[in-house]
This record gives sequence, C-alpha cells and structure tokens, in this order.
Amino acid sequence: MATTPAAAFEALMDGVTSWDVPKGPIPSELLLTGEAAFPVMVNDRGQVLIAASSYGRGRLVVVSHEGYLLDAGLAPFLLNAVGWLCPSPGAPVGVHPSLALLANILQGSGVEAQIQPEPREPLGVYCINAYNDTMTAELIQFVKRGGGLLMGGQAWYWASQHGHDKVLSKFPGNQVTSVAGVYFTDTCGDRSRFKVSKKVPKIPLQVRFGEDLGQDQQELLEGISELDIKTGGIPSQLLVHGALAFPLGLDASLGCFLAAARYGRGRVVLAAHEGMLCTPKMGPFLLNAVRWLARGQTSKVGVNTCLKNLCALLSEHGLECSLEPHLPADLSVYCGVAYSDKEAEQLQEFVAEGGGLLIAGQAWWWASQNPGRSTLASFPGNVILNCFGLSILARTLDPGCFPVPTPEKQSYHFRKALSEFQLIVNRGGGNLEKSWLAKLGADAAGFLQIPAEGVPAYASLHRLLRKMLHLSGLPAVSREKPVASDSYEAALLCLAMELACSGTDCSQLAQGLGTWSCSSSSYPSEHAITVEIDGSNPGSGDSWVSTGLYLPNGQNAEVSLSEAAVFAGLKVQIGCHTDDLTSASKLSRAPVVTHQCCMDRTKLSVSCLWGGLLYVIVPKGSKLGPVSVTIKRAVPAPYYRLGKTSLEEWKRRIQESTAPWGELATDNIILTVPTADLQALEDPESLLHLWDEMMRAIARLAAQPFPFLRPERIVADVQISAGWMHSGYPIMCHLQSVQELISEMGMRSRGLWGAIHELGHNQQRHRWDFPPHTTEATCNLWSVYVHETVLHIPRAQAHPALSPPEREKRIKTHLGKGAPLNDWNVWTALETYLKVLNRNSGRWGPLDPQSCSILDPRSSPTPSPPLSAWAHHLPWLHGGASQVIHL
Repeated sequence: MATTPAAAFEALMDGVTSWDVPKGPIPSELLLTGEAAFPVMVNDRGQVLIAASSYGRGRLVVVSHEGYLLDAGLAPFLLNAVGWLCPSPGAPVGVHPSLALLANILQGSGVEAQIQPEPREPLGVYCINAYNDTMTAELIQFVKRGGGLLMGGQAWYWASQHGHDKVLSKFPGNQVTSVAGVYFTDTCGDRSRFKVSKKVPKIPLQVRFGEDLGQDQQELLEGISELDIKTGGIPSQLLVHGALAFPLGLDASLGCFLAAARYGRGRVVLAAHEGMLCTPKMGPFLLNAVRWLARGQTSKVGVNTCLKNLCALLSEHGLECSLEPHLPADLSVYCGVAYSDKEAEQLQEFVAEGGGLLIAGQAWWWASQNPGRSTLASFPGNVILNCFGLSILARTLDPGCFPVPTPEKQSYHFRKALSEFQLIVNRGGGNLEKSWLAKLGADAAGFLQIPAEGVPAYASLHRLLRKMLHLSGLPAVSREKPVASDSYEAALLCLAMELACSGTDCSQLAQGLGTWSCSSSSYPSEHAITVEIDGSNPGSGDSWVSTGLYLPNGQNAEVSLSEAAVFAGLKVQIGCHTDDLTSASKLSRAPVVTHQCCMDRTKLSVSCLWGGLLYVIVPKGSKLGPVSVTIKRAVPAPYYRLGKTSLEEWKRRIQESTAPWGELATDNIILTVPTADLQALEDPESLLHLWDEMMRAIARLAAQPFPFLRPERIVADVQISAGWMHSGYPIMCHLQSVQELISEMGMRSRGLWGAIHELGHNQQRHRWDFPPHTTEATCNLWSVYVHETVLHIPRAQAHPALSPPEREKRIKTHLGKGAPLNDWNVWTALETYLKVLNRNSGRWGPLDPQSCSILDPRSSPTPSPPLSAWAHHLPWLHGGASQVIHL
C-alpha cells in the first residue's frame, strides 16, 4: 500500500498521461489545510481540483465536481483512485444511487461495484456526491475505521443559494472532508488547461473563499477594548501560519500572544501562557472563547486539573464545568495546557470532529532546557498544535496591557504577507509595510523549522520559497554594500538561511556569495578526512573544538563518528560568526551565518548556505576522551597549533588552502581571522608564545587554573552585534582589529588594550563586581596588568585615560560633585580597584573569586580586606574626607 504522499500520488497517476475532463462541469477550487492532504490535479492557475488525504485508518479522494466521476474519459484515474482507496484487494465498492454512471464505469473495468444507499460492511470503498447531509457521522466513521471515500461535488452553486459565508462550515461535503483537511470552496475553478504533474503538485499559498474569518475575530473580541496579559508569567510569541488560523492579540510589533483557528469541524483558541487562562481580568475574553468554541451551543466544558482557577471562573458565570485529568469522550469544549503531547492524536481528532479546544503554554523554558532541539518540531505543545496552523515559538514577548488590534493589524497573516512579498520579489509589484516585512521574516524563520518531509502542506511552501529565491537570487551584501535590515534584501537573506537550515538543498543559491565563500575553482573531493578531537571538557561551558576544516558554501558535508560518541551530546557547527545581527539597522552580512546540528547518529549530513569553519561542540562536563571524526566534502583550512604544527606544514597549508578563514591556536587562546591576513605570517610560533604569556597573566590575576579549562576564542567578523569588540565565547571583533591580534611587534610596542579588556570581561565574577557601576571598570584591571607585567607598557601609556593628569582631574571632579554613586563607573570605579592594589605593597595579585580578596602571587601574606570592606578605606565612596590617590 502506498503510504507517503509521493507514493500515493504515483499510484493515483499510474498510466494517466492527460486529464480528459468533460467540458461542461464548472468545478470548485479545493482548499487543503491538513498535514495529510495533497493535490492530485491542478489547473494552469495552480488551483487544486482533485485532492487526496487520509483520516484515521482510512483515505479520501475529493473531486471538485461530481460530473468528473461520471465521465468515462477519466476512467484510468477513477480506477486508480478506487484501487488506492481500497483497504484490501478485491473488497467491494459501494456507489451511492446519485452516481449510478460511476458504477457502470467501474463494472466495465472489472471492479466489483454495487449501488448502495449507505456505506455498510463489508465495503472497502464508498463513492458519493458532496450534497448529502444525512450521513455525515456515518461517512466519517467509515473512513476512520479504514474505509476509502471517493466524493465529488462543487460548492459555488450551493454558496449562491445558502450564503458564501457558510460554505466552509455548512456545505454538506465539507462536513465530511474537512476532518481530513480538504474543503470545497465557493471559488470556481478555471477550466482552460489542466496540468499532469510528475510529482505531487504544490499547494497554493492562498485560496479565496467566502467565509470571513474576521467575523470569528469579532465574536471572540466582542465587548473587549484591551487585553491585559500581565499575569506574572512571560509569554512566548505565537506563530499563526494556517490558512484558517488568525491572530487575536498583538503587541505593537505584531508579536502575537492570542490566536485562534478552525480545523476540520472544530475550533481552537491558543494563549501564549497558561496564566492568561487563570486570571479574572481575562474573564470576558475567556467567556467569549468558550462560547465560540462551543459554536453558541450550551455544552459541558472539561478543564484540565492544572487549570483549577479557570474552572472556578467559568463556573461562576454559569457554565457547566468539570475538572478532568484527561480528555473525556462526552465534551464539546476542553481546556488544557501545552506541556504534554501524550494525548496529541486524541486532541486533534476531538477538534477535527467538532470539538472546541482552549489551550495555553509557553515554549521558551522548554527551549532553554533542550538546546539544539527544534522548538517547532519537538516542543509537546507544537506536536499538538502545528496541524491546526498554530505554533508556539521560543521567542518571548513582553507582557503588558494591549488594545484590541485594529482591523488593519488583525489583517496581518503570514501567508498573505508572503504572497505579497512574492509579488515584490518576482515582479517588482506589490506593497508590504515594514512592520509586516519584519514580522514576515520572524514568522518564516519559525515556520521553516516545522519538519516538512512527507507533509505537502509544509513542503509546498518550502518549494515556493526555493523557487522565489532562485528567481531573485541573493543580494550582494558586504561592508562596502550594506543593506538596511528592514529591506526586502535583508528579508531574502533571512529566508535563504532559514530555508537552508531546514534541510533544503540550496547549493544553487550559494553561488556568487563573495567573501564568505571558497574560491570557485576549488571543489571539495569525496575523499574523507579523519580528525581526532578531544571529547573531554572540564570547563563550565560548551567548548568549540576546531577540526581544521572548512565547508564551502552550499555544500553538504557528511560527518561520521562512532556509536559510543553518538550518545555524548556532541554537536557539529558550521561557521564561527555567531553574532545574530537581526537587531542591526544595517547589514554587512546576513543576520545569521552559522548552523548547528546535534550529532545524534553515526552519520550526519550538515550544510550551511554561507559555508564556514567546521567545529565539534563538546558539552560541559564531558569525559568522552579522544574521538575520531570523519568528514567528507570539506577542505583543509589554515590551522596552526602551538607545539604541534610544524613550520613546513603551516607554510604548505597557508599556500594551498582556498578557505577564506583560518585559526591560530594554543591551549589557552584561539584566534580566528581571514586567511588573507595569515598569508603574511611566516612563522606564528613567537606570536603565539606571547599570547600564551598574556593568557597566563590573565589566569594568574583571576586565580584561575592554567592552562585554561577551555581556551578562550577571539573571532573577527565583518560586522558584530555590539560595540567595537564584545566579550563572550567567542569574543567578537571587527576585521579592522585583526592586525592588532596577529602583530607581535605591534602588541609589544603599542599594546592590545581592547582584546585584553574583553578577556577581562570574561573573568569578572559577581562576588567582587558591583554592576552596573563596575561592569566596564574591573575588566580593565586585566588590561593594566597584562600591559605592565607582560608587554612592559606602563598604564599611563597603555591607555590615554590612565595618564596621571587625566586620572587626577577625574578624581578631583568626582570628589567635587560629592562623590555621587551614579558617577562611580568605568575609569572612576577603576581607580578604586587600582588604589587597593597599590595598597597591597605595590604588588599585583590575583582576585580570589571565593574569598573576594587580593592575593600576592609571589608570596603568601595575609589577604587584603574583602571587597565589602573597601568602602572604609575609600572615603569618596561614601562622601568622607577628600583625598587624592597616589598615582
């Protein structure tokens, strides 16, 4: 039996080379929303006119006009359809009396077809038109138990008689097919040309239908002017991506915290934190929500036992409520939380068959506890919600009191915005507000994390994006040609990266990416390269272990490791430029250019649109020891390891490598800089010995082990997220700072204040720091210390702010103001620490993070007073008598 959509499509289209449809019937366009639904026949305009899906253990084929079921010209397809629908070979086929001609067509081809007024056992397939409203429940159960349903009809005429605003929810055929995510719409299908596809056709991004979801929004928000979500909890942002999903609560940036959707015959309301379901100030909305979910009918409401306050709130307003640990069978509305997916299938089935689900939860905490796992794919709430067209993101939203969205804000929808963006990119037309453009980028990043393999509803959008990007190409962005972050070019860069990270082959997009790519003349061979890494990490944070290899842009590398290492929590990372530039006003590169994957199998295929140096991420506390990692389709990068790499090997690597980035490494520091800057470095040994001397001094002052438990890293980038440099792992700096990092002569003569300042930030400890006052002060202790003890550059020459006149002027000014605490920061605060160090017999000593005292590294005197006692020795801290520090 064909199970995947691709295999099912092949079975349905076996031998069908053309669509010989009758000229007379006017079909209805079909809307596909279910994860199992896929198109079979589309016209030249991309409208779906025949579709297939599954529900429970059974299957459906939906045809957009019953006339197509009665025409012998479509006999090859009809036979295929009945064969695919049939749960077992030879099972009888029942045909409703309204489709008697279909019975003749099937019988003429040797199929055991019989006229049956209803689907009785032991039928395998039942064929009926879409106008019968007397057997809805019976047909649903027939499919659910494993039967196959072939249904044909059109809804445009019914809509003209009963109202276009009722077609999705009231048209008889939709009462059945909607449970499998297929709807007849009131939009007429074009009949000029019909495509015969070789693979599953794309699902349209948008489909017009007469039922106005804006009326649902109004009903849910009736009588409400504002939504106060300050409940003590931090909500996640919601992703509204389904064709029948819509936002209800939005902040000023279109961040969504309340949303709803129709699904099958039922409805869903989603809140971004469970606290929103338990606070009286949300009472009016919650009552509206329950009434909407119940479709205006009086009904029993079940509330999960973890939402006792909600049960009490609803009961106070006369609703029949009961606390339920699980989803019971006799409810019309159920209220729960999004932290367990044990009942995911039951909840989805409950909604599909007409139930109402009120559910809430945030995903940011789960994401923080599950690094490396996709929130959209694996968070329990999203396992339940994705199919409804709603998802919970790891991104947070600041709680507040928000006005009910205006119709303009409410009209934002991911699919609508993407459709408009497509017009702009492909045709130069269309119009998209900047607020919509920014929201589109964030929504697309979330949507592309939903696993798309085998799910046409998601895969179609991936295909659409891939085609759009291939047609438009990627913008050439660089330091010389930056783009605004709220521009279409920036949105293209974000979409391309997210599409690549989702697993889509984007090798064609990677062509011509400039400085971020290998030479076009160098292609990685299939020859495997095996490197041995240290899988132990005694440090307090995850450690990047360099492989010395570079993955060219758009290439897929195959990474292999032993079975034992699979369970060690290792990850592979492509690229080292980890700063996210999403908040920057201008972009000199794409906002995100690195990618991580969990190494949870012995062979893993990894890629990154922008290419990058390859790393293995070893988690903190790992005791794995030496690990062999084999990598295919990567190229060697310039890599020098102090004490291990020979001069001859270095010269060969730097001459032969086409990788644009390389690394200089010791056990304590690793510098990542452009290859072009390394080519003039004939022998890095002396330079790295100096770096190790500086790192030894940094460890000594910090009272930290040496060698470092995890080597510090400094990475140069064309653009970073903050400042001229910033601390962290890695420390990030601009390309203009590279020569400062790799010039031994320059460091010895001019110093290296900035890089040591950032390394000092990494040594700061809360026991002896007083943020925010000392945040930019105590880190400078390391700059002063390294310059004086290693580089032999006096502090007065190491930085202009430490010249004696500047220091005396600064202190006098501070004392003249009365020594206000809010002015005690940066250089003024640094004087405090330098004074204490001077009191220690003029000798430098390490800052003990445990005792908070100054220790002399050359002897063992009584420690200086703890930092908490310093104020008694420094009168200007508390307005005491004036004194001038001896400089």
